[in-house]
This record gives sequence, structure tokens and C-alpha cells, in this order.
Amino acid sequence: MNGRGVRVIHDTDFQAVTPDAKSKTHFVIVDCVGVCEQELTDSRPLERQPTIAFERLLQAVAFGSIDSDILSSLAGRLVRLNRRLGKPEQQALEKSAGGIPLRTIAANIIASLDPDRQREAARTEAGLPEGVEPTPEQVTLAAQRLMKEAVAPLVTNLALRDQLTAMKQQFEQTIDTVSKDMVLEAAFSEAAREKAQGLVASFEQFIQEHKDEITALQVLYSKPYAQRLRFADIKALAEAIQAPPRSWTTEVLWRAYETLDQSRVRGSGGRMLTDIVSLVRFALHREDELVPFAEQVEERFKNWLAQQENRGRRFTDEQLQWLVLIRDHIAASLGIEMDDFDYAPFNQRGGAGKVYQIFGKDLDGLLDELNEVLAA
Repeated sequence: MNGRGVRVIHDTDFQAVTPDAKSKTHFVIVDCVGVCEQELTDSRPLERQPTIAFERLLQAVAFGSIDSDILSSLAGRLVRLNRRLGKPEQQALEKSAGGIPLRTIAANIIASLDPDRQREAARTEAGLPEGVEPTPEQVTLAAQRLMKEAVAPLVTNLALRDQLTAMKQQFEQTIDTVSKDMVLEAAFSEAAREKAQGLVASFEQFIQEHKDEITALQVLYSKPYAQRLRFADIKALAEAIQAPPRSWTTEVLWRAYETLDQSRVRGSGGRMLTDIVSLVRFALHREDELVPFAEQVEERFKNWLAQQENRGRRFTDEQLQWLVLIRDHIAASLGIEMDDFDYAPFNQRGGAGKVYQIFGKDLDGLLDELNEVLAA
């Protein structure tokens, strides 16, 4: 059962059988017949200090602790954290660690705790021949050296420790299965309004303070736009507002504005990353209503089609189907390029070759026009 439990599985395959989880971070063994009433092996779990917070484990290591239980618990949590991180987060940590991946740091810590490795290191350092066991003192010295070397990337790098703590907080979720709430009133309470007011004020202050630092804010502040807003720009903005101590999301900010003035908020926004564009425009008082970005794109698309018809330009049913796909892509990604036709859903309909066949030499100009009109 242990052997099956520790098997790794790709996130996609895991989500297919466990839809409410993102990655396999642990496993549970249900002992129905009492197999585990007595320990049958000498194996121990990595997590040996479950009551100590992740930040305190890092702090203990930074202060020079090489306690095996501390190091084992820290390694286990680093492994679980690495499994939950996306590639951009893993790359950011690797850069902060001087090119050492987080999984390598965790693996080195685990390896330094291996008694066989410690004895082999002691034998090598003492120059003992094969078959001659080192003394306990020699093993202890070798073990201390291995553990200090394993945690060195964490001990000497405060920025990396802070980054690990911040990322851990982003993925933490406390689920209360004991407390039960009772609905007292189906309306926004005064406390909720005060909280929303504080959140909105903090968000608008953040925009003002960082308008010259974050590319997306630089673009949205300029009128007309000095450059075209890119998906990577709004992704960087979203990561900035989600970073501790703020930990904001577009959904939370959207609900805060809705709490303050529901008459000026339309639709359930905040679910798409591009909705952050609507939020910033509304916070800058460039828009009278807070409307999901996809709805704005759809409205502009309808107006554009009407203008084309008035000019005598007609599209076939097949062309309209492709135009709708292009519209939806722009709503989700702020733009479209020829390379995008190599991916879903376009590649399922023939990809770049098919769309070029349908629109011909007008395609490049059409894409430029739609990027300009719909993502404006």
C-alpha cells in the first residue's frame, strides 16, 4: 500500500480521477484489518514536525539548526510546494537560488539524512578501506557536514526564504469543517461595506503608486495608449496584486466594487484574467460601469460587424464562425497572432492553413483591425 501511495502521477491524469484537486501532494491509507497496528518497518515519514509552521522551519535552518527532524519536515514541505507550483513560479525560485531548482534543494536535504550516505561519507573522509566501519564520532561529523551543505542555499539566501514563504502562503487554504454559519440577513452588512471600501481604496492607491513601474499600468494610464497592452503585461499585474501582503484577486476586487455600488457593476466579472483591465479602467474612472472584459469585446464586435455591413462588406457563415473564435480568443488573451492558430480551438478546424484559405490575403489586415478594435 505504501508503494502504491508514493507513486507519482501527472497532474492531468490525477485531475481526471480527482477533479477537486490540482496535484497529488499526499495519500491516505485506510487500514481496514489492522495491518498497521504494529510497525513492520523502520521507515519514517518526512514530516516529523507537523505543528511547526513552514516559516519557522526556514528560520530555524537560517539560524544554523541541522536537527534531523527539522530538516526532514522542511524537505517534505518543499517537495509538496514544488508539486503545486507552476513552471513560472519554479523558474523564479530557481533564479533566486542561483540556478538550483527547488526539487534539487529538497532532494539534497533528504539525501543528507540518509544513514548509509552519512556512513559512506565518514568512511571516505577518514580514508578507511571498504568493509571497515567508521566510528560514531566520524559518522556524526560527516552527517553534520552533509546537512550543512544541503541547506546552504537556504541559509545564505534571505530573498529565497522570503520568496518561498510568500509562495507557500498563496497556496495555503484552511477548510473549517466544524463551524456552522447561520444566515442572518441576505444583504451587504455595514461591516462588509467598510471592508470593501478599504479594499477599493487600497487597490486604487496601489495603482497610483505603481503606475510608473508596472507595464500594464503604464499602458492603461496613458490616453491614448502609448503601446498595445499585452497578455504578459496583465499577467504580471495580476501576480503583483496577488503577492503578499495584498493577496488580492480580480474576483475579490470585483465583489468589493459591487458591494459599494451594485448599480454600476454589471455581470459576474473577475473570472478571466483579462477582467483586470476592466477593473483598472474603472478604478481610474475611465469607465462609468464595471463590465466583464469579454462582454465589452462582444459589444465592440457587434458594432464592428454592423459597421462592416454598412460599408457593404459581407462575411460567409464559415467566415463568421472563425470571426467568433477570433473574438473569443482576443477576449481571453488581449490579442491574436498567426501563431495562435496552431493551438485549440483553431487547430481543430484546420489551423493557420484553413483560416488563410478562408480569408485569403485580407487575413493579416483583418487581424490587425480586430486587435485594434476589440482590445482597445
